[in-house]
Amino acid sequence: MAGPGSMSTASSPRCAPAEPSVSFTPLHTERLLLRPPRATDLDALIERRNEPEVAALQTWTLPYSRAQAAQLFEGVLAMDGPQTDEWWMLTIADHDDTVVYGDLALRLTWDGRTAEIGYTLARAHWGQGYATEASAALIEHLLEDLDVQRIEAMLHPANTASARVIERCGLLYEGRTRGSFWVGDEQTDDLLYGMLRTDWDEWRGRPRTPPDQVELVEITPDNASAVSRLRTHHSQQAFVSPVIDSFADALIPEIIDGAPVVPWYRTVRADGEIVGFVMVAEPTSHHPDPYLWRLLIDRLHQRRGIGTRVLDLVVDQCRSWKSVALDTSWEEGHGSPGPLYLAYGFAPTGRIIDGETEGRLELT
Repeated sequence: MAGPGSMSTASSPRCAPAEPSVSFTPLHTERLLLRPPRATDLDALIERRNEPEVAALQTWTLPYSRAQAAQLFEGVLAMDGPQTDEWWMLTIADHDDTVVYGDLALRLTWDGRTAEIGYTLARAHWGQGYATEASAALIEHLLEDLDVQRIEAMLHPANTASARVIERCGLLYEGRTRGSFWVGDEQTDDLLYGMLRTDWDEWRGRPRTPPDQVELVEITPDNASAVSRLRTHHSQQAFVSPVIDSFADALIPEIIDGAPVVPWYRTVRADGEIVGFVMVAEPTSHHPDPYLWRLLIDRLHQRRGIGTRVLDLVVDQCRSWKSVALDTSWEEGHGSPGPLYLAYGFAPTGRIIDGETEGRLELT
């Protein structure tokens, strides 16, 4: 699987631009310089595009030749900036412009009202947040300075790490097209992500700090609709089911060891706003230890420390049941809640249940 340094784009930059370009002024972020490419960037591009991990799930096949790179650069360097219906590139470098980390790809369509983006980072620079930092800066520039109305991106369904990058920039999953993309002789699906200006306003206006109050509240006819609208990022759905699926599981509980589990579920409210959902299998004579069944925090309220606060409240509830342990399980992978549970104190039991790692938190 390619990591956060590679996201598919629909095609490579073309040659022979037909319309004037929009002159581009370099952007500076906390750590990065985003500038138009220069001929001296060619060797770095060839090197990273020939890295197998970078090329995986991308739009080109290996080996990536100097002739291919030169043809791409010929068209890009002929433009001063982005141009409608043409692919253009930005170089991602350090502030001193001495190290090239990768590039951003950009194509404007619909007379500049829509922008498709992509990115590629050399393998040595993965895992440091550069892709998110660069993409977020470009998105802000497009929406705020160029009056773009829609941002979109497409990527390989297996490229979970890149999905997480663009989700952190505020893009929403919009669908999957089947067998719609070819790389060489390989036919794949494409995942589609997009963001309108209204989505951007909501994303950048989301709360960022820990809430003063977190509480677990009963779900009633008055709040059930709001709870059902909670959503994680799409890439997280491999690890936590949507709320509507949890409602179905609570309505028709699973039978384990000859007896149905008993669901106890609440919505999570932070400073008066519904932000999450939690469900626990209550202790019974058939199932003496409670089981943390679901824990979901809405995409707009993640990274605020709410998950840990919810675990505190769940533990309090388990202790009110006189339970001595709380069990849960998680699937491993990019975006897994496993690190949260391990940091909280859940210890792997050594058992794998339906492909998931089982963990136990001792309460005594």
